[in-house]
Amino acid sequence: MTHHTTAAKDRVPIGQKMAFGAGHLVLNLLPGSLAIFMFFLLTAFGMDPFLAGLLGGLPRIFDAITDPIMGFISDNTKSKWGRRRPFIFVGAIASGVLFAVLWQLDPENTQMFNFWYFLILSLVFLLGNTIFATPLIGLGYEMTSDYNERTRLMAFSQIIAQIAWMIVPWFWVLIANPNLFETQAIGVQKLSVIVGVICIVLGILPAIFCKGIDSSHMENRKKITFKTMFTNLKDLFQGIVQVAKNKPFMKLCSATFLVFNGFQMVASFSFFIIVFYMFNGDFALAGNWPAWFSTVSAFATAFLVIPIISAMANKVGKRKAFIISTAISIVGYLLKWWGFNPDEPLLIFMPIPFIAFGIGGLFTLMMSMTADVCDLDELENGMPRKEGTFGAIYWWMVKLGQALALVLGGLVLKVVGFDQNESVQAAETIVNLRLADIIIPALTAGLAILVMWKYNLSEDRAREIKKELVKRRGEL
Repeated sequence: MTHHTTAAKDRVPIGQKMAFGAGHLVLNLLPGSLAIFMFFLLTAFGMDPFLAGLLGGLPRIFDAITDPIMGFISDNTKSKWGRRRPFIFVGAIASGVLFAVLWQLDPENTQMFNFWYFLILSLVFLLGNTIFATPLIGLGYEMTSDYNERTRLMAFSQIIAQIAWMIVPWFWVLIANPNLFETQAIGVQKLSVIVGVICIVLGILPAIFCKGIDSSHMENRKKITFKTMFTNLKDLFQGIVQVAKNKPFMKLCSATFLVFNGFQMVASFSFFIIVFYMFNGDFALAGNWPAWFSTVSAFATAFLVIPIISAMANKVGKRKAFIISTAISIVGYLLKWWGFNPDEPLLIFMPIPFIAFGIGGLFTLMMSMTADVCDLDELENGMPRKEGTFGAIYWWMVKLGQALALVLGGLVLKVVGFDQNESVQAAETIVNLRLADIIIPALTAGLAILVMWKYNLSEDRAREIKKELVKRRGEL
């Protein structure tokens, strides 16, 4: 499809791509580790299941509020280091330190002490993570103005990010291994420190090496002070309204919500099907199969699927690449029926390359298309550019989908008759669970294809917008 060659000035050097990818590895490593560690609140620290649920849900409400605020602040920041990089540097250090401190719980403390300790530290940790994550995402949208280089940048960052998902499933195995750690609590405490240090080291790299748009002459930025706080809130809401009126962007959000929500809703089902169907409820026999399933999925996404999707987008355009990759993922979901076979366990890896096209294509393409949408917003609404606000709202939609998926996933388990207290599930329950594992993500993926069918921000249109913006800014 494309007949354009990316200009040298629009190419992102490999060093910057690697630094940006390191930041995205942190973006995935922190929530992935958090999800695994949350299980050990019950088994290692004796937290009541209801209180543990509150600790998982309440901070997410706070997180949803702070994301757009941080996006607005970074959009309007003035500094000699740029709009995003100071926040990324400080936020990376804060995220790593606070993650380690968060998990220094003592099982000997009272349950309520640990509850309030974890809740308060979770809020502070998520604030630090927002200071890091939201500007990093906004930085990615502005590192290049070229239609195709945006896809290559996002593809590169997503490949590196998948390394986190190759590692995280094994945390469960490591923490529960008595030969490595005397208790699960000690395992969580020590491993959280290692994760925190990795996040600090990798997280500061984008702040040091990546370059965003030259914002020194950017007009109409708001003053960010305590005196202008209420005025800033008004401006923030106006910016959110403008973003919500951007039809191409809302299509991206809707499609993401559908694909990601469908995938996340049944994400844990593979574990249950492997244990209770393939190994008849015997956790010992199931062994490391669930971890290998997750690791191989991440490996296939990183080194097979994302490079193909990046090349496909350059050939046929981002919209068609999304539709094709999402359709391929539906084939993968259908293949699960034959892939999860008690007689041939190795067949569980058969659907993985196909399924990987769903999530692999989703974030690679959607993040690239969001950068195009930021150009459209500047054309329609002028300066300042709102990459931070767009990124915050997009990922707010992702988090909303994730939270809803956790609730609905539990509801589906209840509807199909799954009994967590039984080591052997009824045959009807297993069949219904397997059907839900296939039908739900396939259905939501199909709906996402319909949403994106008439997405109209094509490559030609994106390049027309870029030319108009260059002319408006008086750039050469």
